[in-house]
Amino acid sequence: MTSISTPASWLAGYIPDIPTPFDEHGTVDLASFSMLCERQIAAGVSAIVVSETSGEASTLTTAEQEAIIRAAVKVARGRVRVVAGAGSNSTSKAIDLAQRAEAAGADAVLSVVPYYNKPTQAGIQAHFRAIAISTALPIILHDVPSRTMRELSDDTLLRLANSRHFIGLKDASGDIARLCRLRQLLPPGFRLLSGDDATALPFIANGGDGCISMVSNVVPDLCQAVFSNCRLARPQTARYLHDRLLPLTACLTKESPAAMKYALFLLGFMSPATRLPIVELSDDAKAEVASAIADIGDEDIACPVEHWYGSRLHEDALTSP
Repeated sequence: MTSISTPASWLAGYIPDIPTPFDEHGTVDLASFSMLCERQIAAGVSAIVVSETSGEASTLTTAEQEAIIRAAVKVARGRVRVVAGAGSNSTSKAIDLAQRAEAAGADAVLSVVPYYNKPTQAGIQAHFRAIAISTALPIILHDVPSRTMRELSDDTLLRLANSRHFIGLKDASGDIARLCRLRQLLPPGFRLLSGDDATALPFIANGGDGCISMVSNVVPDLCQAVFSNCRLARPQTARYLHDRLLPLTACLTKESPAAMKYALFLLGFMSPATRLPIVELSDDAKAEVASAIADIGDEDIACPVEHWYGSRLHEDALTSP
């Protein structure tokens, strides 16, 4: 478990928002989940996010969320940090989730702006401060206005960032200008990460620290290459690699998280099963995902030797119309 007094230097690069696999009975498949975590660790990530947006957290029971966090901590074994989704539009529930994440061994929590009930900025600030005093874990704020219908304003963010409890922001607004406004105003150790794969490269190139990513679940090595080339001041190579990701990113974003689960199914890592109200992809959408993966090429997608279905790769699905 990471202390709030520890500098968040680990909060950088492409950090995957890992999906939650379900088996044929709709039960959380911890074996496949552990494989997904291990694959990301092998790719060199500094942290993994679990039980969050891509993990269909809104459909998980509290016991399932705890089991997922514990499984991630067990796989990580201190090699990477485990960030647990612990957001809710109920402050008391968000506090409970944060405390349970702490008890399960998480290193930090990712807490989203309260959704649906449209609190004022004063309410948002009070919500996050109440969570902060309830746990010893550092908190990463999550601003995703397209889902919450309320933004985390610059002023509110700056007030929160001055507290040592808050170590970073997942900014899914897609507004690069906001990054440029905030970078010089925030405390030096406060981390800014994109929550939007499509604009991750310009975000990082303009001073961002990384991306909490969906597409990196599918192509972790390629995403790490984008980040490292950007940091090594190789903008043309970084742009070329990022552009290769864009068709896949578009597919995954359009039908999240079902499209990501289907992509990982094609690669042999998990079942494509989702929980209602999320349903599996249409045949046309499946073909689009398969085409995007095939266009990237096998050399940039590390496939398992074998998986729980008993084959290496669903080549029929990749080549079907």
